Amino acid sequence: MNAYLTDRPKFINVSWTAYRKLVPLPFVEKEKHTRATITMKYLANVLLILCLLAASCEAKGLGRRARAAVRAPRRTAPRRDPNEKVFNVLQYGAKPGGKQDSALAFIRAWRAACNYRGTARLLIPRATFLIGATIFQGPCLGPVPIKVQIAGTLKAVPDPSMYEEDFWILFENINGLLVTGTGTVDGQGNAVWKYNDGGSRFPSSIKFNHVANGIIRQITSVNPMGFHISIVLSQNIRAKHLHITAPATSPNTDGIHISQSSAVKVSRSVISTGDDCVAIIQGSTDVSIKKVTCGPGHGFSVGSLGKYPDEKDVRGVVVTNCTLRNADNGVRIKTWGGSQPSQASNILFQDIIMDNVKHPIIIDQTYGSKSSSPSRVKISDVRYINIRGTSASAVGVDLMCSKAVPCEKLFFSNINLKYYGPKKLPFTSTCTNAKINYAGSQFPAPCR
Repeated sequence: MNAYLTDRPKFINVSWTAYRKLVPLPFVEKEKHTRATITMKYLANVLLILCLLAASCEAKGLGRRARAAVRAPRRTAPRRDPNEKVFNVLQYGAKPGGKQDSALAFIRAWRAACNYRGTARLLIPRATFLIGATIFQGPCLGPVPIKVQIAGTLKAVPDPSMYEEDFWILFENINGLLVTGTGTVDGQGNAVWKYNDGGSRFPSSIKFNHVANGIIRQITSVNPMGFHISIVLSQNIRAKHLHITAPATSPNTDGIHISQSSAVKVSRSVISTGDDCVAIIQGSTDVSIKKVTCGPGHGFSVGSLGKYPDEKDVRGVVVTNCTLRNADNGVRIKTWGGSQPSQASNILFQDIIMDNVKHPIIIDQTYGSKSSSPSRVKISDVRYINIRGTSASAVGVDLMCSKAVPCEKLFFSNINLKYYGPKKLPFTSTCTNAKINYAGSQFPAPCR
């Protein structure tokens, strides 16, 4: 039944036809009156009808207003804190136009905002600014969060020799940070990628280091020299509504690179880049990737793991409701051979759509290593649920686990992939050193 009929105030609503059945029309004495003559009783009845109709209309109006009050609360424009102070980088010497390095002006504006004991907002207005390495250092003195609004376009100085460390823009030692706006961060990596020999680490466009309770949203990142966004040694970070893009051929340009961090959530973003769309590496726990579109790129990766000594475990990774298009990999776990012992566990890949992905589901424990020694990263408790779409290769599920520490507690449920490659080949799964349980449909056919 219509909610309005059950929830509205119980006023009487009588139609004209129904009313005639309840109250007959007044008698008109043809012999004693003319056709225009109506008895007093008829006038009273007309007045009663008008009252009933008015009550019915009022009931409908009250019902609508009541429903609006419950279902659609009145929206008001968000009120800006009257005590908020805006620190515009222009007031600290930043030069718009993108020709002169304004890094020092940005740092001066940040220091003033960070040291302000009231609510502070650092404003980068609608203009183009060239900046080299820039550090936004905390802790800050005012109430949290301190806000950074990027409305303009930031362009990096495209010279890797000017960056002594692995970042272009660094947020560090901050508790309570909001980076937002509709602006663009342009790393100008297209000018330097040709110098990447595979062993060099070029600076990330944005890096969070020792940040707690941080949000980055609505930012566009294009053409980083290294990673787009790097999150290191941080807790409770939200990255959402981001647009991240670089050519498929751009080297080592991870979209979001997460290391030694916990409670990180990435959502409602679009990532097209030359390396992992999201990489979750050593020491990361409680990481959620939800409603993210990836492609081109190397997919959603746990790893690589085991490259360096004393790496910490990875656990509690959830990737759900994501789409991959024209990507090299879909959902991947990768570890190095010859590694020291560590673990990757409690990982869920669920409700994933693959669209022309070369390697939809892959575990590679021989990644990047020429060592003959097997990987000692233990992979366990990994679930693949409701994964569907198309594969560009004839191997839809490729599990290459370590002979030293075989994969355990792998679970596959409702895998529905189809091969649409250039050649007519059988569509298969390959499994090495893996202990697997299956449920529901399995296409390609499961390993036996």
